[in-house]
Amino acid sequence: MEKVIQTRGLYKTFPRKGGSAQTATHYCPGCEHGVLHKLIGEALAELDLQDRAVVISPVGCAVFAYYYFDTGNIQVPHGRAAAVGTGISRTKNDAVVVAYQGDGDLASIGLNETLQAANRGEKLAVFFVNNTVYGMTGGQMAPTTLVGEKTETSPAGRDPLQAGYPLHMAELINQLQAPVFIARVSFSSMAKHRQARQAIRKALEIQRDGKGYAFVEVLMACPTNQKMNVEAATRFVAEQMEAEFPLGILRDRSAEAPPIVRSESDYRKETLDHLLNLDTDQAPDAVPDPEAPTLNVKMAGFGGQGVLSLGVILARAACAGGRFVSWYPSYGPEQRGGTANCGVVISGLPVGTPVVYEADVLVAMNRPSLEKFMADVKPGGRVFYNAAIGDFPLPAGVRALAVPAQELAQQGGSPKAANTAMLGVLAVLGNLGLPDEMYRQAIARNFAGRDSVIQTNLAVYDLARDWAARARA
Repeated sequence: MEKVIQTRGLYKTFPRKGGSAQTATHYCPGCEHGVLHKLIGEALAELDLQDRAVVISPVGCAVFAYYYFDTGNIQVPHGRAAAVGTGISRTKNDAVVVAYQGDGDLASIGLNETLQAANRGEKLAVFFVNNTVYGMTGGQMAPTTLVGEKTETSPAGRDPLQAGYPLHMAELINQLQAPVFIARVSFSSMAKHRQARQAIRKALEIQRDGKGYAFVEVLMACPTNQKMNVEAATRFVAEQMEAEFPLGILRDRSAEAPPIVRSESDYRKETLDHLLNLDTDQAPDAVPDPEAPTLNVKMAGFGGQGVLSLGVILARAACAGGRFVSWYPSYGPEQRGGTANCGVVISGLPVGTPVVYEADVLVAMNRPSLEKFMADVKPGGRVFYNAAIGDFPLPAGVRALAVPAQELAQQGGSPKAANTAMLGVLAVLGNLGLPDEMYRQAIARNFAGRDSVIQTNLAVYDLARDWAARARA
């Protein structure tokens, strides 16, 4: 009687891969990724974890792991498996998160994320494939490349004086307190294959029980890039890699580690509205009004001139007025003196995009901003710019007004409130369709708890409104 042995935990065929060979993987001949896939899939199936499992495959040879694992799957950018896995684990408490990563991914671009997640003891099972080269991109030197090993980018062999020494990830993670299980395994013999199977199963049992971080480093060769046949690849792992990276269980606290119990995540709209103070009368629900125009307002200046705050106040005024509104900031790395701008979209219907590509109104607090964004103003649009900029050639079809914002702020008692002066002018001349009271409420809310600041800004706002009324006349 014929006995058919079939791998569990993986799909029977791989239609996502495409092509005619629906039962063949995309891995090279002699590659042991397939062996590791089978052992992980088998353990997930035997532990009844497939429906809870999410396999994360970042950029690398295993980026297409979702072709094979009969589980939940997420592809992530290079090095970001630990970060994404943390998010999944913390938002879905019963998830069994499996991060499947290579040495170029985990030990290079993802090193910080790896160490931080391990240090926090996140509920992750990390399977780290160490084959000493960047496999997918052609065999370049990796963080784990052996001293003297020749690669595409170290043709004379790795020189520790130039490139340092191989990074021992298992030992590095073993310096941290939080991880529960740390092991290094290989498939270079049947006995070692059985030990690897046990370590993989242990890492997943820890996830089943919610006990925390498990790390399994798997040594294997890359026959294609290292130009080896299967026999030579096996010898390379057994004789050279295992000499540099000793096999074994570096830590196993699974027996005494308690399950990690975190407070349940709550992302309901009502909860988020409450946390963001959106369930108060200061943030009423928008009232659809198809007749109300969509207005795109761009505000720009140096960091420290209050352009972002001006955008927030305008957005709050529009929100209080029952409009759909968005506020979208953009600023440089400098806290003061760098460039800053924001876009505010005010509409009677839900806002499709917060990005202001073409502005109905431009507020420019400095000359570079005026020069940069003037071309984005629609024909017939309005431009309000700081009079301190001086003379400026304005394009045809645009209505522009120089506002003495600094002088108005000085007169109102706060030289820093030039942005509030601009708000007062916008309220009168910007054709934004918002009642005066909405602006006043927004100013009060923006400076809540600082009564003297509120009164000063309201004084500047009133002076600016009066100035704008005279300018209109």
